[in-house]
Amino acid sequence: MARPKAKELTERELEVMHVFWDRGETTISDARDCLESEGRTLAYTTVATLVKILVEKQFLKQTNDQRPFTFLPTRSFEDVSGNILSDLLSRVFGGSREQLLIQLMGKKKLTKREREFLADILKEKK
Repeated sequence: MARPKAKELTERELEVMHVFWDRGETTISDARDCLESEGRTLAYTTVATLVKILVEKQFLKQTNDQRPFTFLPTRSFEDVSGNILSDLLSRVFGGSREQLLIQLMGKKKLTKREREFLADILKEKK
């Protein structure tokens, strides 16, 4: 029996989505060229298949009826990254933000810039 398709993004799908988030409305060919310029060489057919899957999952939508077809993200980076992070928080850390922060901060010291940035975020949340 085939495994059901994941509702969220695979690693490759996420790579392709980053191109669309960065560029906005884009063709498959331009997306493939952009990935290649970043050192990720994929065949046109591979990118086309990934775009098709992203359309089926409703992360992208086709914006025209004539070739070359163009596609546009239907979900923002903030929305998708927030959902991925919430899922990670729930599955790995049992919903504990403290445990996530301990894991993030425990590996190396924060730079002065990072501490200031974090302090600014905490001030805004009050």
